[in-house]
Amino acid sequence: MNKKFFGFCAAALVCTNMAAQVAENDSIKIQNLDEVVVSDSRFALERQNSGKTVIKIGNDELQRNQGKSVAEIINVKSGIEIAGSRGREGAVLGVFARGGRGRQVLVLIDGVRVSDPSSFSQEYDLRLLTAANIENIEIIKGAASTLYGANAATAVINITTKKASPRKMELNVQTSRGTNQTTSGQNYNLSSAYNGVDLSGTFDKFTYNVTFSNRFSEGLSALITPENEEDVFSTYSTDVRVGYQFSDKFKVGIYGNLTGLKTEYDEFSGPMDAPYLFKGKQKRIGATSEYAYKKGSLHLNTGYADYASENFSAYPNSFKGDNYVLDLYNKLNIQDKLYTIIGLNYVLDRTEFETRKDFTLVDPYINLVYVSENGFNLNLGGRLNNHSEYGGHLVYNVNPSYALKTSKGYVKLLGSYATSYITPSLNQLFGNFGANPDLGPEENRTLEGGFEYVVNQDLRFSSVYFNRKEENAVVYDNQTGLFSNAVSTIDAQGVEFELHWKPFVRFEFSGNYTFTERKGDAAIRIPKHKINISAGYRFSNRTFASLDYSLTGSRFDTDFMTFANVELPSYSLLDFYIGHDLLPGKLKVFTAISNLLNEEFTEIIGSTTRGRNVRAGMKLTL
Repeated sequence: MNKKFFGFCAAALVCTNMAAQVAENDSIKIQNLDEVVVSDSRFALERQNSGKTVIKIGNDELQRNQGKSVAEIINVKSGIEIAGSRGREGAVLGVFARGGRGRQVLVLIDGVRVSDPSSFSQEYDLRLLTAANIENIEIIKGAASTLYGANAATAVINITTKKASPRKMELNVQTSRGTNQTTSGQNYNLSSAYNGVDLSGTFDKFTYNVTFSNRFSEGLSALITPENEEDVFSTYSTDVRVGYQFSDKFKVGIYGNLTGLKTEYDEFSGPMDAPYLFKGKQKRIGATSEYAYKKGSLHLNTGYADYASENFSAYPNSFKGDNYVLDLYNKLNIQDKLYTIIGLNYVLDRTEFETRKDFTLVDPYINLVYVSENGFNLNLGGRLNNHSEYGGHLVYNVNPSYALKTSKGYVKLLGSYATSYITPSLNQLFGNFGANPDLGPEENRTLEGGFEYVVNQDLRFSSVYFNRKEENAVVYDNQTGLFSNAVSTIDAQGVEFELHWKPFVRFEFSGNYTFTERKGDAAIRIPKHKINISAGYRFSNRTFASLDYSLTGSRFDTDFMTFANVELPSYSLLDFYIGHDLLPGKLKVFTAISNLLNEEFTEIIGSTTRGRNVRAGMKLTL
């Protein structure tokens, strides 16, 4: 076992325990505020006035998950399954929301759509995200195409980056080290590292923010093979953002991002070790502007992204693509009762094959939110998708809710009916593998209903039933070797339960359960049952510890040696975390243990999964 590692962990734990004893008499401050959500309407509305059960991952939760990838953090939320997030870092991730596929999930960064037009399904690679630059994440599930356009069929992951410090200069440094080992290979070598540096500040009307982060891991093989040769993963990300407040009414922001990743992988058809390598790079630049007037504001968000990737393998290939996004919209608030958005969204996606191919989307849209004094709320929206290949298509959303106030909170009933529209990717239409220019677009509809019960922000319980229908889904036909539209309709339904409970000041409990049933295809890698539970205890203002439990139910996966679908058994994992502010507001240390019981499990057939691993680190603010 690695003595340096245990010395590092021991030092962190000793410091934590000593400081906890010093601070055990600290008082615990309470501040109950009505939670505000944004993503389902683009207005900052109290949760009780929202027709959705929006999942919000705040800065505190992100700090408690320091060292984890964004995919790992999102994966414990209801209705979400990210296959590959429990295996070796750098594994290809499959994002499934409410029984859907990755192409049906839209990712936004500061309100701007991000997607890789060169990928087969035009998804955004979550491996390109870094938690070091994120302030909060909101997830809305269900069809949200009226506000956010194509691909927002099962979920929208809306990421808000960190704002500049109000001080002239503030430096934040995060660093952690940890093991990276399987259940049977418990050598406790330090094989994983994460670092993040954020420098920001405000000079009068000028703001700036510069962030750099990197991740590195080794010690694990991508696939389970007799040799188990190590496959290395590394990634870096640099973000620069500046802003200027010209007046109380007008402000502008400019941002840029450069992200690169390298990950070694093996030959899946063996399976056998192989010296294969994937390299990817993302470049993003853009601008945001806002002009405020008495009852509303005018917004213009623009962005350009360039994606390039290359596979060095027995079948080498490379992909290049870029896209432009422009979103112009006006927000109007009428007497805090009627919130309206009228906008125009433009997207240009391009990819290089033998010749450059592209398509455009020009979508006018409107969304209205009515908030009445008696508790009735209504969210209505419509968007006309104008696609250069497929012409016009209307999508819409009807989302009523009713919040009955109680002496200590409210009970909210909600329902919605929404449609969405997904066009084939450029790769599926014109690419070098299985392309079919005769593909038609996929159409989705989502019906949901449920309730939410809230007491003094100390207790929130919600339950939502969803029913989705996919028609004309794009699938790969093994017989013809081409992409085609599925003949059968795919139906997905399920129930999501969420509980947040703070029975007393020091203790908090949260949990969720998701039941998902998908019919019409093999539904691989989508568990029918999934449970996540977290119990946290605050020993003082400065010390917090939590124990997290997750259960992933049985599901099917394809064995590519036999091309048969195999049912995989369920498994459960237990994680532990403890963090302490050594110098409140300045220095925080933490220790985390994942897969505490060292359970052996299969997430994806043939792929390596992680056993018990320990991580320790700190955050320093100057």
